[in-house]
Amino acid sequence: MADWTSDSLYTSALRGGPAKPFWICGPCAVENRDIMGPIAETLARLAQRFDVTVIFKASFDKANRTSIDGFRGPGAEEGLRELEWVRSQFGLPIVTDVHESTQVAAVAEVADVLQIPAFLCRQTDLLLAAAKTGKPVNVKKGQFIAPPNAKSIVDKFHRAGNSKVFLTERGVTFGYQRLVVDFAAWPELERAGAPLVMDVTHAVQLPGGAGESTGGIREAIPYLARAAAAAGVAGFFAETHPDPSKARSDGPNAWPLDRLEALFESVYAVAQAAHGPAHGKAMR
Repeated sequence: MADWTSDSLYTSALRGGPAKPFWICGPCAVENRDIMGPIAETLARLAQRFDVTVIFKASFDKANRTSIDGFRGPGAEEGLRELEWVRSQFGLPIVTDVHESTQVAAVAEVADVLQIPAFLCRQTDLLLAAAKTGKPVNVKKGQFIAPPNAKSIVDKFHRAGNSKVFLTERGVTFGYQRLVVDFAAWPELERAGAPLVMDVTHAVQLPGGAGESTGGIREAIPYLARAAAAAGVAGFFAETHPDPSKARSDGPNAWPLDRLEALFESVYAVAQAAHGPAHGKAMR
């Protein structure tokens, strides 16, 4: 198992630059090992095949459900235990959400990266608590945040002495159950001062689009992924599942596990063409 320190993981994730973006990938929520194991095994293999950092993602609690009856996950104790199992069995670094400042210390003992959910990206106390752990933090930019205002989010981490921040874009909402990814806004997002990650699965969500749950336009995922690779994103965020129709959370926008390798292939083909050595030679 790799010994992931905070600095080495952050550096490793970014080492390939836009020609070889890293991935944050996994099921939406922590499920049983029959689901988690095959996902982790696939991700470990893809990390080796493409020589990139892949961080396993799953949430122990999904606090922002559309319906009060929506599946939230197993909770902190069991969820963190299952994430530790993934880390030890498959050698993957792990990331999971923190929703409250009181969760941060316990989660930081297990997770290699902490994640701030989109709806909480302006919660100063939560951001500062996460920053003070010294761990890398992935902040999901809220769909209600204007691109220039993303800098204020990142500045909170820098003021707390932690520059190991990823900023994840997942589109902007205009209030009609659809998110829009504005690529023209990316220069403003990059000026926030953190590597930009493209969330290709939440970006195709239809929030509340299925009435009591969230819908999604799964077939649009490869289009967004290829466009982000061409634009030069630092990394990708994607939720995947062996059978999205049976996923306990966010199934309509999860990418099928048996098609994940093909998605990686298409992303890296575009990234290499746009930002790899051959591109540099062509420019000269």
